[in-house]
Amino acid sequence: MNTAIVYYSRHHGNTERLLKAIAGKHDVTLINVTEQRDADLSAYDRVGFASGIYYSSFAKQVLDFARKKLPANKQVFFLATCGAPRKNYFDAIRQIARERQCIEIGTYLCLGFDTYGPLKLIGGLAKGHPTDDEIAGAVSFYEGLNR
Repeated sequence: MNTAIVYYSRHHGNTERLLKAIAGKHDVTLINVTEQRDADLSAYDRVGFASGIYYSSFAKQVLDFARKKLPANKQVFFLATCGAPRKNYFDAIRQIARERQCIEIGTYLCLGFDTYGPLKLIGGLAKGHPTDDEIAGAVSFYEGLNR
C-alpha cells in the first residue's frame, strides 16, 4: 500500500527516530512539514501523521497541514512521542481526519525526552526515550497495519 507519513520532529528528534526506523524497513514516504509544506497526499492510499506532543496536542504545523492537505476517504494512522502518556493527545488530529471521512486504522504512542516549555527548568521528562524497544514497537505497529 502506498503510504506517506507527515511529521514534525524538532527538539530532540524523538518522533523522527521512530519514522526513520520504519522507513528503514518499509517503503514509506516521509514528509517533514517544515520542509515540504506543499506536499500532495492525493496519490497515497494511506497517510500517517506523527508528532511530538506540545501542550497536550500534536504540533500546530502537523494540524495545519492536515487541515489544508488531507484528502477525503484515506486510511489514516497516528504516531506520537511525549513526556507523559495521555489518551487525549490524538483528539485534534482525529477530529480533522473525521471531518474528511477518513478511516482511522491505528495509533502508536511512546515516551520521548521532553524539555518543551517549562519542563526544561526541571531537566525534562522521559530522558533516554524513546528506547530501542519503543522504536521497535513503532516498527511493529506499522507492520501490524499491513496485515
